[in-house]
Amino acid sequence: MSQRAIAASLGLSLGKINYALKALMEKGLVKAEEFYNSKNKRAYSYILTPKGMEEKAAVTLRYFKKKMKEYEQLQQELSQLKKEVEKIRAPKDKE
Repeated sequence: MSQRAIAASLGLSLGKINYALKALMEKGLVKAEEFYNSKNKRAYSYILTPKGMEEKAAVTLRYFKKKMKEYEQLQQELSQLKKEVEKIRAPKDKE
């Protein structure tokens, strides 16, 4: 995928994508490999480095933990709401 295609798919400017890729390369998370595409133009392939893969895994783990915490909070809220509904219904059931 070209930088232009990435920019279009994310709704960002080409300049922002270029800036972000350069920053990722400076941090050692991504490397660029030169190749020639079918139109005989020079192009680059952006590849995650081992350090980049570790960071991606860490980001994924943080996201997963965050979502699990949200899930557990929703479960607690639903449990509490269920108890409140049961309290409201209990006097009516006795009538």
